[in-house]
Parts: sequence; structure tokens; C-alpha cells
Amino acid sequence: MKPLFSISEVAKAFDLSVPALRYYEERGLIRPVARRGRVRYYDRTGLEQLAYAQLWHNDGMMPLADTAAVMESKHVEDRRALIAEQREAMLARIRKLTRAAAVLEHLLECPNDRPVDCPVTGAYIRARVDAALAGEEFLNDFLPDHPDEP
Repeated sequence: MKPLFSISEVAKAFDLSVPALRYYEERGLIRPVARRGRVRYYDRTGLEQLAYAQLWHNDGMMPLADTAAVMESKHVEDRRALIAEQREAMLARIRKLTRAAAVLEHLLECPNDRPVDCPVTGAYIRARVDAALAGEEFLNDFLPDHPDEP
């Protein structure tokens, strides 16, 4: 007979809360193989399914809905399309975060007491106000010589 693991044992082993496991179950990511009273039990296959879900959700940083879609995909082409979409969105976020870090780095290193006295910061602020007052879209980059790619 294969060993079974209670929901609380699985939660502890995988560093999850019991409600999180129940939510994973609601989303169709895992399924208990037995119930004894109100307690759910999982076998090793269920634990492997949970580890697979964590690969996508925790390690791949995919939302649970996308994790479920990838796990349910039957064909490698479908899975690759979902993964590629997630990867592109993640790379876009990385570019934004890299730029934000560069902006903060500039602001940390600026020796001026008032940010508007900084040639870079002041020019950016004035251009942004001018665009807003003119009803124009503001396209100026705070750090124009900063590369877009990380």
C-alpha cells in the first residue's frame, strides 16, 4: 500500500498553509486521493503534481491561472506559447525595474540639496510639466542614455 500524507503534513513539508493547498485544489492544480472525515490525503503522485505547480508558480513566477493553463496544456506548442508570453512579460518588467533602479541610483548620487537644481532631474521635471500643460503625451526618458535592456 502506498503511503498517504495528510494535508497538514503536505503543507508543512512544502512550506504552504493548509488554505493555500485547498486553493491549489480548487484551481485544479492538485487532487487528494482520499479523505478520512474532513482530512484530505495525498499520495506521492499528488506531491509531485504540487512540486510541478510550484516550479511554474514559485520558480517561474507565473500567476496561478497561468500555472494551471501550462499544467493543463496537452501539447508542447501550447505550453511553449504560454511560457513565451510569460517570459516576454517578465522581461518587460525587468526592463522597467532596471530603469527604475537606475533612476533611484541617480537620485541617490545627486549632490544637489533640491532635486530641481540637478541638471538631469530639473530638466525632466520641467519637460514633464510642459507636456502636461500642453496636453501632450510625455515621452522624455529621465535617463536617456540608459539602455533599455538589462
